[in-house]
Amino acid sequence: MDRRTRQVWVGNSPVALTPKEFELLALLTEDPGAVYSRQQILDRVWDPHYEGPTKTLDVHVATLRRKLGNSAWIQTLRGVGFRLAVHTQPPAAYQAPGPQAAYR
Repeated sequence: MDRRTRQVWVGNSPVALTPKEFELLALLTEDPGAVYSRQQILDRVWDPHYEGPTKTLDVHVATLRRKLGNSAWIQTLRGVGFRLAVHTQPPAAYQAPGPQAAYR
């Protein structure tokens, strides 16, 4: 994600986002793993005085998940809010090189 140019890529593929989708993703990437309540997101991405339906947030999250190609990247914490998933360990297919790897 490049905030300066407002561009997003998944791998080498650009992802076209609406301004609200970009702002939502930008907020979640500010502190990956941190949980943002629905009200925090509405205040920061929409407007502190937003009084429309909160379901608009659900629609934007669903669309963003679809565009990013992996719904697991944005997690819903029921009754709490949303967060950007953080991988705490490498994928199972990845094997970190052991101490002998440098000598092979």
